[in-house]
Amino acid sequence: MKNIMLMFCAVVIFSCQTSKITDTWVDKNVSPKKYNKILVLGVSKDNDRELQSKMEKHLAGDLNDLGYIAFAASDVYTPGTFIKGDTAKAIEAINSKGFDAVFTIVLLNKEKEKYYVPGRVINTPFVNYYDRFGRYYYTMYDRIHTEGYYAEDTKIFWESNFYDIGEKKMIYSSQSRSFDPGSKESLAHYYGVLLANSLVKSRVLIKPEEPRF
Repeated sequence: MKNIMLMFCAVVIFSCQTSKITDTWVDKNVSPKKYNKILVLGVSKDNDRELQSKMEKHLAGDLNDLGYIAFAASDVYTPGTFIKGDTAKAIEAINSKGFDAVFTIVLLNKEKEKYYVPGRVINTPFVNYYDRFGRYYYTMYDRIHTEGYYAEDTKIFWESNFYDIGEKKMIYSSQSRSFDPGSKESLAHYYGVLLANSLVKSRVLIKPEEPRF
């Protein structure tokens, strides 16, 4: 129980800093269910394979920490098992390993965004330098003449779908936005925590403390 509480606390503290779910859809007829074996499958371009693998491993690990049984596709299958256009081969591979659910992580797009960082920022309450003209003039003159710089941030857009293999349908879908924290490990970890808890909150998975039947 302690580990579960820590996981939820981590979502509140960290996920808002690096990742945020922007839209969620859940099948209105779905009810919380026990899945015996969940496959976490990433889909990305070849140059993002390292990040894809980390995302799979962290999300699978976070689901396991919450009491479910999940595996990263990169730990189970050899490269080339899931290729574009060969749906039959993908389904055969999933069924052969006994998975009854698949949770996909798709990297939709990456955008770089430049922003200006002022060279000098003062958060002093206005009254401290507005009350006298000389103080105000000196403060603002100094601020606008201190050279700033441009920095660059990366926005990553994700889509994650949860498929019930037995029912042969998608029962959950979410779109998320992440700000690259500079570490693929950190990004993967906090995204994994966010999505694992979203499945529970959306009542796709039964809560760990609920009876499993």
